[in-house]
Amino acid sequence: MNQRQHDTKKKVIFCDFDGTITINDNIIAIIRHFDPPGWQPIAEDVIAQRKSIKQGVGELFRLLPTSRQEEIVHFAINNVRIREGFAELLDYCVEQSIAFYVTSGGIDFFVYPVLAQFPIPEDHIYCNASDFTGANIEILWPHSCDEHCSNNCGMCKTTIMRRFPKEQYQRIIIGDSVTDFEGAKQADLVYSRSHLTEKCRELGLPYVAFETFHDVIQDLHSRKEEVNS
Repeated sequence: MNQRQHDTKKKVIFCDFDGTITINDNIIAIIRHFDPPGWQPIAEDVIAQRKSIKQGVGELFRLLPTSRQEEIVHFAINNVRIREGFAELLDYCVEQSIAFYVTSGGIDFFVYPVLAQFPIPEDHIYCNASDFTGANIEILWPHSCDEHCSNNCGMCKTTIMRRFPKEQYQRIIIGDSVTDFEGAKQADLVYSRSHLTEKCRELGLPYVAFETFHDVIQDLHSRKEEVNS
């Protein structure tokens, strides 16, 4: 399929939250700040893919007592810094009729409040949920893997992507870490940072590295201009 034929497909963006929309990884920032004993080996096992994301994130938050819910939520929301150009990317997507979805391995108690300032429909935001009713925080998984994925993702990005068939959609991933690896394998176009860039190099996947969302907008625009020229 040539570029012109490819561009006739509807574009859909699946954008990660932690370390992508935000400058920092909020999950790690929360755990590092409250520093429960034993968290570092768990985090290292997830990054090295010795533990699944679902297992590792569940274990990390289970280290935190729900008695500290108020300060944990306050820290999580107020610690977030939005990457430059995000609002402009959302505007560009509206102008160009590009569907935009947040596909986040983050948790509802900080993802929804942070994104409330942006015009993103709530049903376009996928993330994990939380339960503060027990002694320790329990993470819930409303968007787990379908029958086509056995990676125990937690919030399974490829499951969401499969709702947008490749025959009809140009599927674009924007991400930075281990939660984006499987999605990158299915995507037509990958905008990457950090661990995702390293993984794309390792697997020989095409990618465009970015620092701000202005870089993403510029690349999307240049591809559109190339097709129209």
